Amino acid sequence: MRKFINYCKESYVELTKKVTWPTWNKLQSSALLVMVTTVILALVLFVIDFVFEHLMTLIYTL
Repeated sequence: MRKFINYCKESYVELTKKVTWPTWNKLQSSALLVMVTTVILALVLFVIDFVFEHLMTLIYTL
């Protein structure tokens, strides 16, 4: 139990004293980048799925 308490104390010190947290502006720009990348990736996957579905339909109807 002592090791767990020590771990919690060290984790708290590390998170409050040693970690450099991003600024609000940097956090917003990073979040925007993640959202845009996610939308682009979703669109690419949609196009691939759409083309593959129609290709398979064409092949199976022959």
